[in-house]
Amino acid sequence: MLRRLQVKNYVLIDSLDIEFPEGLVIITGQTGAGKSILLGSISLVLGSKADAAVIGDSADNCVVEAEFDIGRDDSALRHLLEENDIEAEDDRLVLRRVVSRSGRARAFANDSPVSAGVLSSLSAHLIDIHSQHQTLLLSDRRFQLSALDHYAGNSLLLDRCAALYREYISLKADLDDLNAKIARIEGERDYDQARYSQLESANLRDGELEALEAEQRQLANAEEIKDSLYAVETLFSSDDEGGRLSLDAILRESTKRLERISQYVPGITSVLERIASARVELDDILAEISDMDSRTEVSQERLQQVEDRLSLLYGLMQKFSCRDIAGLVAVRDSLKAVLHDSSAFVERRAELEARLDTVTGNLASVAGQLHDTRLKAAPSFAHAVQDSIRSLELQHAVFEVSLQEAPLSASGKDSAVFLFSSTGRNAVELSRCASGGEMSRIMLCLKEMMARYTMMPTMIFDEIDTGVSGSVADKMGSMICRMGDNMQVFAITHLPQVAAKGKAHYLVSKITDTVSGKTSTTIARLSPEERVMEMARMLSGSEVTSAAIENARTLLSLSDKGD
Repeated sequence: MLRRLQVKNYVLIDSLDIEFPEGLVIITGQTGAGKSILLGSISLVLGSKADAAVIGDSADNCVVEAEFDIGRDDSALRHLLEENDIEAEDDRLVLRRVVSRSGRARAFANDSPVSAGVLSSLSAHLIDIHSQHQTLLLSDRRFQLSALDHYAGNSLLLDRCAALYREYISLKADLDDLNAKIARIEGERDYDQARYSQLESANLRDGELEALEAEQRQLANAEEIKDSLYAVETLFSSDDEGGRLSLDAILRESTKRLERISQYVPGITSVLERIASARVELDDILAEISDMDSRTEVSQERLQQVEDRLSLLYGLMQKFSCRDIAGLVAVRDSLKAVLHDSSAFVERRAELEARLDTVTGNLASVAGQLHDTRLKAAPSFAHAVQDSIRSLELQHAVFEVSLQEAPLSASGKDSAVFLFSSTGRNAVELSRCASGGEMSRIMLCLKEMMARYTMMPTMIFDEIDTGVSGSVADKMGSMICRMGDNMQVFAITHLPQVAAKGKAHYLVSKITDTVSGKTSTTIARLSPEERVMEMARMLSGSEVTSAAIENARTLLSLSDKGD
């Protein structure tokens, strides 16, 4: 239940700190006093959309804080608190919302920062607010089905159905995406296969291009290479006809002559060693040059083969927009993976189709169970609502529930239609025949019944008695009062018959400061005598007469006896 409400700088509310009791809480006030502002502040702390426009004049931010007592047996709420790491000390939950001038809003639950979504989820377990225009929900078939489900106790089946439906939608989306991929791959299969085959048949090898380019340069200049190598070999070798000694012969002769004088010249020994080393090095050089000469091939046929291969590789690189062989290999492997993925996707599709068939079967089974429970509960539900409506001076009213088949959804395959007749004849769809006052009475009956089955700790009625008066208003007030026996109920009303019910009466008023001219809204609990005067105002209007005061006392006295 809502234990305490603190508001700072919310529209016309400068500062408010007020506590509320259990049971029925009556809230009244003149039109324009600020009852909707008070309700707006509560909606803000419960997670409604934040707007910087709600911040009062000359304030930097607005703060709304609501303190709730939470039951130990509310396992759903406590599970939600645990999921979001929110500690509930002493069975108390404090929600706080702070809105800054920039429009940025922050939310807290027991001083732990939470998102607006978490705040809304928590609020769904704390308060049900019935606004002035919520009777429009009576025309909403989703609301009608929800009312029947609450009566039938279908919460577990609905949770199961919603979970299966989410899985069904997810699997169907995955299957649709997979089918699109397979269709795209199949549509491009011939093209991709041709491209892959071309690259695969090329027998690509990383580094081949550089080797071929080097070989092509050598083959293209083979004759010049052999001529140069032969000339070097000739220089190393003797020329008997020209009388020129070879380099080796020159070094041998030099060695002989230096050995003769080595005993006379101390440095000759090192020179001889160096000449010997030079002879060994020259022999190696000559052998390597001879080997190069023998390996150098002058072959136009091989040159043609190399140039043909290079032409193929260059063509592939241009076609596939690659800079080297490694790029071509990557494209080839990618195409291979795509062609392989097609078969993998087909296998995946078979798995998804099997799972989807299973989930669809389970979903159909749960939807069938929901249909059966609704079909069974509909007559007694309609009878209970009808009895409740007739107790509000619609003695001949008929209320029926028609179940119709609907497209499969998270709530099953049913659509509920409420049928109504105030005269007892020719019941038709509720939204087509009920007046505003009848709508208010029907909605109150439904809310009273839903509250009984949902165990909602707090309910706020914002002028649910619109369109009724007199004894009907008195009976609606009594119904609201009975609801207050088992839960906390706030009734915002303009009707004295309703306002006379319950024990706690709060007045919303607008006050203007005579010095600054500033207007603000406040709320205060009325004393017994103040309550009499407020009731008298509601009975007589702007001028409170002694007769109105006496009437108010009588009305309150009768309500006390009725309570």
